[in-house]
Parts: sequence; structure tokens; C-alpha cells
Amino acid sequence: MKRTFPILAALAVAAAGGWYVFSGPAAVNSTQINPLASAANAQTADAAEVDTSTIKPMTLGNPDAAVQIIEYASFTCPHCATFDQGPFKELKAEYIDTDKIGFTYREVYFDRYGLWASMVARCDSDKFFGITDLIYAGQSEWVQAGEPAAIVEELKKIGRLAGIENDTLDACLQDGEKAQTLIAWWEENQQADDISSTPSFIINGEKYSNMAYAEMKEIIDAALAE
Repeated sequence: MKRTFPILAALAVAAAGGWYVFSGPAAVNSTQINPLASAANAQTADAAEVDTSTIKPMTLGNPDAAVQIIEYASFTCPHCATFDQGPFKELKAEYIDTDKIGFTYREVYFDRYGLWASMVARCDSDKFFGITDLIYAGQSEWVQAGEPAAIVEELKKIGRLAGIENDTLDACLQDGEKAQTLIAWWEENQQADDISSTPSFIINGEKYSNMAYAEMKEIIDAALAE
């Protein structure tokens, strides 16, 4: 069963000496959202005023191909992990690595853990897809590590495995402004593409929910034949 979520505002703001992310009626304080965040990293901002152009698109394949796919996925979504560890590898070998299509990955933030994972994956943009693969491969372990600090440490282990220094990972996870921008960026994407479940796919502008690789292949082949 695909993972669905309500359309909720997600906004990081400074309050009571820390920064908060609001997701519906309940707020989570800064030590819960990001155990490494400090008040110095917090900035008050309205989501509509955040410059999301600083968020780098994570792309593979041929940007000029006739078929373009956008995947919306959450690092804490089990079905997204299943797609990454199976169908995506087939998609990459058959269509992305052969430059038949262009592919863009966009993160969805169900929860604070998915946001932390995204901040680790984006800590070195050149390693993003490799780190993403490691995060999904180890999802069943790190999401159940226990306390928030333990989950952060498990994510940092993945970052170190990818060759990122611990101090660099700490700096990435302490970047409250980046967290705010990522949340605002996700809100923009969600509203623009009407995303309500993960994984979701936008194939040449048309939205699809999770599907078997054979079904996706049929859609891609039909689009390529046009």
C-alpha cells in the first residue's frame, strides 16, 4: 500500500530560542527536529519569502531527452525504498544510463527523519544518488535506531561511509536555513504537482502513483515512440 499524507503547511520559524517545523496543528521543537541545530542557525521566514532557487535539482540522464521523469519520494517511505532497490535500478540501466530519458529526484518530507536524511544526502551533491541508495538500503535499520540522536548518528554513519568527513556532516545537519529552504521547496513542488502520496512520478507532465516496473516501461516506451 502506497504511503499517503495530508496536505500540511511546513514552515520553520524561530521561537523560544529554537527553530520549529510546523506540520499541521502540532509543533516539534528544535532539539527534536534537529538535535544538532542551535539558535544561531534559526531565522524567522515566511515560506513564500524563502528563495528556493538555491536548492540544486538532483538529476540523471539526458536533460534534453523527449521523456522526462520526476520521482517524488520520502527517505522514510518503505515503498520508496522498494522502488529504489529494485525498479529504479532497472530504469537506470535501461533508460537513464543510455540517455534515453532524463530523471529528476525530489524529496518529500513526511517527518523530521526524512528531512535529516535529505540534509545528509545533499551534504555532497556529487554523491547524492550514491548516498540516497545507501539510505534506502539501510532504511529498516536507521529509522528504528531509537532516540532522535541515535537516528542522526546512523545517518552520519552513512555519510561517512560515502566519504564525507564528520565535521562536514555536522555542519550540514546544523544548517537551519537550509532546512527551512528545503521545506519551502517541497511545499512549492507539492502544490505545483499535486503530490499526495509516495512514490509518485511525473512522466512528461502527467502524474502517476506507484506502479510495477513493467507498467512504467510501457508508459516510457509509448512516450518515446511518439
